[in-house]
Amino acid sequence: MTHSKKNRNKGAAFLFIIFGVLFFVLIVRFITIQYTGEAEGKVLAAKAAQTYLRKDVIKSKRGTIYDRKGEVIAEDSASYTLVAILDEKLTTDPEHPNHVVDLEKTAAELAKNIEMEESEIYSRLAKEGRKQVEFGRAGRDLPHNIKKKIEALKLPGISFMKDSKRFYPNGIFASHLIGYAQKNQEDSAVTEITGQTGLEKTYDKLLKGKDGSLQYEGDIWNYILPNSKKQVVEPENGSDIYLTIDKKIQTFLEEAMNKVDEEYKPKRIMAMVADPKTGKILAMGQRPTYHPATREGIDQSWHNEIIETSFEPGSTMKIFSLAAAVEEKKFNPNEQFKSGTYQVDKKSQPIRDHNSGRGWGTIPYLEGVQRSSNVAFAYLLEKIGTEKWREYMDNFKFGTKTGIALPNEVAGNILYDWPIEKVTSVYGQGTTVTAVQMVQAMSAIANDGKMMKPYVVDKIVNPNDGTIKESKPEKAGQPISKETAKEVRKILETTLLPPDGTAQNFQLEGYRVAGKTGTAQIPNPNGGGYLEGQNNYIFSFLGTAPADDPKLVVYVAVEQPQLKINENGVENGSVPVSKIFNPVMKNSLQYLNIEPEKIPEAKIFSLPDFSSMNKKEMNKVLKDNGLVPVIVGKGEKIIGQSPAKSTEVFAGEKVMIRFNGDKTIPNMAGWSKRDVLKIAQLLDVKVNMTGEGFVFKQNLKPGSIMKQDDQLVVSFETPTQKLEREKKQKLENNENPPLD
Repeated sequence: MTHSKKNRNKGAAFLFIIFGVLFFVLIVRFITIQYTGEAEGKVLAAKAAQTYLRKDVIKSKRGTIYDRKGEVIAEDSASYTLVAILDEKLTTDPEHPNHVVDLEKTAAELAKNIEMEESEIYSRLAKEGRKQVEFGRAGRDLPHNIKKKIEALKLPGISFMKDSKRFYPNGIFASHLIGYAQKNQEDSAVTEITGQTGLEKTYDKLLKGKDGSLQYEGDIWNYILPNSKKQVVEPENGSDIYLTIDKKIQTFLEEAMNKVDEEYKPKRIMAMVADPKTGKILAMGQRPTYHPATREGIDQSWHNEIIETSFEPGSTMKIFSLAAAVEEKKFNPNEQFKSGTYQVDKKSQPIRDHNSGRGWGTIPYLEGVQRSSNVAFAYLLEKIGTEKWREYMDNFKFGTKTGIALPNEVAGNILYDWPIEKVTSVYGQGTTVTAVQMVQAMSAIANDGKMMKPYVVDKIVNPNDGTIKESKPEKAGQPISKETAKEVRKILETTLLPPDGTAQNFQLEGYRVAGKTGTAQIPNPNGGGYLEGQNNYIFSFLGTAPADDPKLVVYVAVEQPQLKINENGVENGSVPVSKIFNPVMKNSLQYLNIEPEKIPEAKIFSLPDFSSMNKKEMNKVLKDNGLVPVIVGKGEKIIGQSPAKSTEVFAGEKVMIRFNGDKTIPNMAGWSKRDVLKIAQLLDVKVNMTGEGFVFKQNLKPGSIMKQDDQLVVSFETPTQKLEREKKQKLENNENPPLD
């Protein structure tokens, strides 16, 4: 027993020594930490501060995009992200749970309100080890009304995080110009709105701004501890951008394009409205297009066609070759030329006028412009000179980017190596341009020779310091003089007038328009020439109004519309173009308070007795009253007229004048039966008429002297028959038809 007691004493002594040493080490460690404030090389105060330190991001507001009058085009709006809390530890009162309790019920109710299958929602809620979950794209950017509906269900563990999204209040509205911005659509925790296309992308850094921060001490629930210090770095909101776009004019354009798109189902539409005196783009649109919020339709066309697509302009290019001829004093409106065909060289096919090369006989250059004669402009190029014309194309900035400050602008391409390419360039074939280049060049015609650089951003306002960066109108060049610009506008006005103008569809009640149509062939994407068929063209019109003091330039191009067939044949390709140009131009002028002119009523004239007049007096009377003389006979004395004296006629009508001497046969191509009967009566000749419509063939050669026993035989054809005949002739000649 004594031995056992001694052993216990030794054990107790040993334990005492061990605990004594440990206590000594603990005391030393405690004193060392208290004295140095460090443990394991780390400052304990900093470690404690880190434990309680919280830092939140204060999101900056993305800048708003406005039209030129301050109407919102794109802005940030409140949205909500759906969150499900799964951590049971967050529930302190089982009667009022803070986490999802019934997974099946929660999944079923949420599926009724967000675009996600019930099974997928349940799968997310049932994931083990997750404290909270979100629901991807379906749970983001929820509007306020959906949030309210879900909150009304009172589902435990379901809450929302306030967020923002990009809102486009006008829907489809210059979509390719404005572009769109969106948040990262992946399931990452932190997202920010980023510009993806258009101005949203180009000015993304300016619009985005810079996030701020809030730093504070908080508990495990993220509540701020009493008496804790807060450090706040204020966010820098993004800059606001004011465009030159006018919401009202853009709406006119969108509505007109919608109607034509629905009615004619074209492959593409491009349209612009600009102020020629400043270069401001007031409206810009295209079809196909897309909705910037949903991106519906964006798969059909990513590109801003106005800026990024080049194409052959067709006869709208004649505006600028005409301007070159007038500037060089090579255009005499009364000088005559032989229409129909023009041979460039022995190697090339002849240039043909758009009526299959038949032409209209020998006509004045003014009529050649009105009829959009390719041959007329080929002869004008001879007068101007190919080197000089190339200089004018450069001066009008074709083949050069406008510098409009939009992404991916292309320059187009001037083909000018071979003789045939130099000739075709004057009427818009071979050489390619962009729509914005056409509008820039037209500003020189509308703005008395001063060509203005186009731009779309009017000013940028920094909301943080109030600074404003304004854009100023910029002159892009002066390719022609003021006098030339005015003269060209006067000439272009006549292309809208009967009987010869090709742009008669573009007349506006109350406003004088100066402009030019275009019908451009489309290169075959499979190689080898151009597409064929009545719809396979780019139909366009480039015009300005009011003609004497232009306030607007409007360009419209419609590619491959499904033209209608009626009793007069295939609809003219300018019709769908006019259904955009006319309402947009007229409504915009009225909106801008441009007073319409008082257009005089059609002039009615009572014919005098011409038998007492000489040729000079007769021509003056007819010219002053807008009548078209048709002269038969080689003598000097007037011996007959049709219609007879005292007959009332309208401006533009033909008046047949019979002189003594040999009877001569006029060129009756395109005449109506009424006009043929007039001339037959005046010549006292029998006439045999076949067919319906308008004259396309006569048995007696124009200008020949009629013999006593001659009989006049005239053949007529309808527009449909004319189309079929020209199509057959084209196939026989194995060639593409010339363009207007």
